[in-house]
Amino acid sequence: MDIEEIKTLTDLMVDHNLSEIMIRDGDKRVVLRRGDRVAAPALPPPAPLPIPSAPAPETTPAASEATAPTAEADPNLADISSPMVGTFYSASDPDSPPYVQVGDKVNPDTVVCIIEAMKVFNEIKAEISGTVESIEVQNGDAIEFGQALMKVRGG
Repeated sequence: MDIEEIKTLTDLMVDHNLSEIMIRDGDKRVVLRRGDRVAAPALPPPAPLPIPSAPAPETTPAASEATAPTAEADPNLADISSPMVGTFYSASDPDSPPYVQVGDKVNPDTVVCIIEAMKVFNEIKAEISGTVESIEVQNGDAIEFGQALMKVRGG
């Protein structure tokens, strides 16, 4: 790979706001990364609904059960979210074992999957430490930015 090819790849990274590109050509593999990975900002909570001025009608027990709050999220469970739109792959190729499975321990530098975006394969790192509790997507699934890929129990 010559300097012009590398320059072209870096220009593509900037043009498409990619943080990483991995190119494989036979035995050769080139990985280009730019900038620090930063977790996506959390969305603000939804605005509260206005309170009606008239008294609310009495509800039946079935209706009050339907409006009961859902169970609290487990504070020790964190998501590994997709940093981009693309296709999820659990392994580097169909004949290789998955990067991680439920029960595996991960650290911030552990590669947990690959996301293909615009024919570029991006290795996704855990960026947290813990044990993989669940894998939320299937191999080959189309995924969205911010979509939960895996749940990891801290520890």
